[in-house]
Parts: sequence; structure tokens; C-alpha cells
Amino acid sequence: MTFWQRIQSSAGMSGQYHWVLVGLLLSTFLLGAVVPTARKRLRATVLLFIGSLLALHISAWMLHQGVLDETAAGYRYLHFGSQLLLAIGVINLASVLLFRVLLAPTGMQPPPILRDTLLGLSYVVVAITLLGRHGVDLTGIVATSAVVTAVIGFSLQDTLGNVMGGVALQMERSIGVGDWVRIGDTEGLVREIRWRQTSIETRNWDTVVIPNSMLMKSQVTVLGRRSGKPLLHRMWVEFNVDFRYSPVDVIDAVERALQAEPIADVASDPPPNCILKEFRESYGQYAVRYWLKDFAKDAPTSSEVRTRIFVALQRSGMNLSIPAQTVFMTMESRQRKLRKQEEERARRASALKGVAVFEPLTEPERLQLADRLTVAPFRRGEVITRQGNEAHFLYIIIKGEAEVRVATPDGAGRVVSTLRAGQVFGEMGLLTGAPRNATVTAVADTVCYRLDKDVFKDVLDRRPEIAEAISHLLARRKVELDALTQGIDAESMRQRTPAVQRDLLQNIRRFFMLDA
Repeated sequence: MTFWQRIQSSAGMSGQYHWVLVGLLLSTFLLGAVVPTARKRLRATVLLFIGSLLALHISAWMLHQGVLDETAAGYRYLHFGSQLLLAIGVINLASVLLFRVLLAPTGMQPPPILRDTLLGLSYVVVAITLLGRHGVDLTGIVATSAVVTAVIGFSLQDTLGNVMGGVALQMERSIGVGDWVRIGDTEGLVREIRWRQTSIETRNWDTVVIPNSMLMKSQVTVLGRRSGKPLLHRMWVEFNVDFRYSPVDVIDAVERALQAEPIADVASDPPPNCILKEFRESYGQYAVRYWLKDFAKDAPTSSEVRTRIFVALQRSGMNLSIPAQTVFMTMESRQRKLRKQEEERARRASALKGVAVFEPLTEPERLQLADRLTVAPFRRGEVITRQGNEAHFLYIIIKGEAEVRVATPDGAGRVVSTLRAGQVFGEMGLLTGAPRNATVTAVADTVCYRLDKDVFKDVLDRRPEIAEAISHLLARRKVELDALTQGIDAESMRQRTPAVQRDLLQNIRRFFMLDA
């Protein structure tokens, strides 16, 4: 018998062994190209095939040279090792094909621990089968293994408890990789569930390793998971406001600020809302509840919500409370206080001088308006006025920047201008009550002076004739704007001005009830 015949005979595949081996190697390389993530296991598979081939050649060479016969222990060990390595390699190859190629697209892939368990059981079954074929008495092995298993079970109770806990977690899918969980004082993202432990990455850039047995005994909160709902987690931001301000006004101001424009990582459905939690010694305790979309950004998002609350309260003339027992001490003299008030009054009067429609006013009238201007701060990204809304305010920007956007048929809107410090908007809303014809949004943190209708009405009630002078100014500006946007020539513009002026004067008188 030739050496090659000896190899074929030892392999038990007369005439087919080399083709089977070539087919297995080609299949391994093909799967490596299709599934790059499985290349580590496939490299080990190639090494198993090579080891099986070497063991088979060595055993065949020993038979061919007469060193050993088929009943010798050395030959039997080599022959058993060759078949075992080949069988394990085939199982690895089949597992990659089944789990990574066939089941992966269907979404029916079992958990990693279950896959490992199935592979381990397959190895054991193959090993026992091969031992039986080589004449090994399995009865003694089973009896001995029962005793060994009992000894190992008692000595490795904790380890086995962790392993069984890992299997239970994977099988029940109570938590999974990618879930945000809270376990005691630990809160973080489940990164990995292994045989013995589960790894959790916290927001502090730490990784907490928790034994699976401890995980099974602890109360675990899976953040944001609700049947049939998107992954959201409710957050609380608390703040205090003095009793001088009505809870209705506080809640309304805060909710309008939070719901007017989207905030990054805050869900719009359900929308943020504000509640009055408790009455304290000298203030009401409020809380904003919002739903967080990105659980890793809890602190930055809460910070942005607090900022919106702060500027909304300031804009509405309400301040966060100070504990009643706080003692205020000041060394400020009366003269210094009066000087600061006069400087602020002068700044406001100067801002009003820059408003064209107020040119007919006298200096005392401008000072009267200046005393009653309201400071209105806006956070970057907040809408100051919205197109189509009725808001009887005029705004003078004293700090920051805002963009003016008009609606377009596609719904996206178009930016038509940018307003900066010293510029004014909202004259028509203040003087005629006309709806806003554009949306103005703060593109930086912005502070405005706001003039309300009731304040300006006091001036018009004392000097109604001002309305006519203001209507002339508004008419000229409106016709000039129409000439630019509609291509009207100068002569047509002059002809339209009186009619526009009469309409505006009539609207102003009706809006302020000057004819009554």
C-alpha cells in the first residue's frame, strides 16, 4: 500500500479526502471575504484543518514505515486527534455560515452566550462520538465526570452563578447591549454582556464591571423603555419663584419659552411642561419636566433648559427667588443711585431717538416712553415674533443679533434681513395692530427694549395730532418698500402715498380709539 493510500485509508474517505479538505479551505476563505467580522474564528478554523492534516500525515507515515501498527496507542491518539481537529473546524465553519450568513439578515440571531453554549455542546458530542468509535469505554468516563462535576460545582459556586446569570440575561433579553440602565448608584450604557460579568459605561467615562450573579439579585431600571413608545427619559429641572408672582403667569411664561422653538435632544412629543411642586417658606417651588432623547447628554440638555427658564422669567419681569433670611447690605449712596437711573434713562431716550416713527415726539414725551420701556432678553434660537401673530409691541435691539424670515410656499422660509443693535421692528404691530409680516429669531443672545401699546396710548391720548405725523412717516416708508419689491416707478409711488397715509391714519385712530 502506498503512502497516499495510507492517508486515504486513515482518513476514512477513500479517494475523496483531498477534495473534501480543499473544499473546506476554499469555503473558509470565501466566508472570510463575505463576513470580515468572523475572520478571527475562521483563522482558527484554518489552523485546525492544518493541525488535522499534519496529525493524519504523521500517523499514516508511521504505519507506512512500520514504526507503529493500527492497534498501537500512539497511532490511535494521533488518529483521534486528527479527526477531532477536523470535526471542530467543520463545526466552526458551520457556525459562521449559520449565525453570520443565514440567520443575521432575518433578525433571528441568538444571543452570543447561547451561540457559545451550542458550540460547546457540539464539541462535547463530537468528542464523545469519536471516543466511542475508537473503543473507549464511556461508562467509566460518565461515572468519573459525575464526581468531578460535583466537586467543581461546590468549589466554583460563584463563578457558575455568574455564568448562569449571563445565560439568563441573554435568554430573557431583560437587558441588552445598548440599553441605558440604573443599578443602585450606577447609571450608564450596557456595552457588553459576557459569561461572567456585564460591562456598563458611565457618563464619567468609566466602565463598571458587575458580576452577573449580583445583577440578577439587584433591582435594575432600564431607562427610557416603554412598550410601543420611542426611547425617551423624563428629566426634572427645579427652580423657585417668589410668591409675588402668580403661578399661572410663571407656568405660562416658562412653557411658552420651552415650546416655542425646539431644543436639541429634547422631545417635542410629549412637550416640556411646567408644574408647581410645593409652597415653601417664601417662594413657590416649580419644576420643568422634559423628555430626553440622547441619554448621554443629560447635564448639557438640562443646562440649556435652565437657561431658557432664566431668560423667560427675566423677560416677563419675574426673578428667581432668594431665601427670605438673606440679608442685603449696600454701601451705595442716594446720589450714586440717582446718577445710575439717569444714565439708564438717557440710554433709553437715545434708543427711542433712533426710531423714525417717533420723530414727531418732543423730548419730554420720549422721556416719558423711556421710563416705561421693558427690558426683554432672548436666548439664542428663540423666536421674538412669529409671522401671522398679533403682538402689540415694538422692539429696539440694544444687544445681540436677530434674523428676519418670511414664509415661502415650500414651508422652509427665506431670510430677508439681519437686525443688529440699534435697529427696530414691530412698528406696524404697535401702531395699527396689524399681524406680524415676518418671523424674527434671535441668532445670538439678544436684549431688547420693548414698548407696549398701552404705554404709547398715553402719549397719543394727550396729543392725538401726533397720529397724523406718524401716519405720514409710515406711509412714506411703506410706499418706498413697495416700490422696491413691486417695481413701482416714482410717479406711481407719489400718487399712492396720500391714499396709503389716509388708510394708516384711520387704522391708528381706530386701534387706539382716538375717535371715541
